[in-house]
Amino acid sequence: MAEEIQLLDVVALTNDVPEHGLYRGQVGTLVEELAPDVYEVDFSDTNGRTYALAPIHVSQCLKLHFHPAPATPSTS
Repeated sequence: MAEEIQLLDVVALTNDVPEHGLYRGQVGTLVEELAPDVYEVDFSDTNGRTYALAPIHVSQCLKLHFHPAPATPSTS
């Protein structure tokens, strides 16, 4: 089951968005909900400077995780 994407989540693009100069794999942060399942995503460089702000549909995002998922209890 897919985890719901929320504001301030860090995501990677799953496809190119050439009209905004963005390509699959670029990483951004969801900063504002524009419509159901559409977020303004802030793409910043390693110095924290924004190089693109773009409306991105959740279907174009892969939520990134920085910690391992909690273990699920065994049902044996």
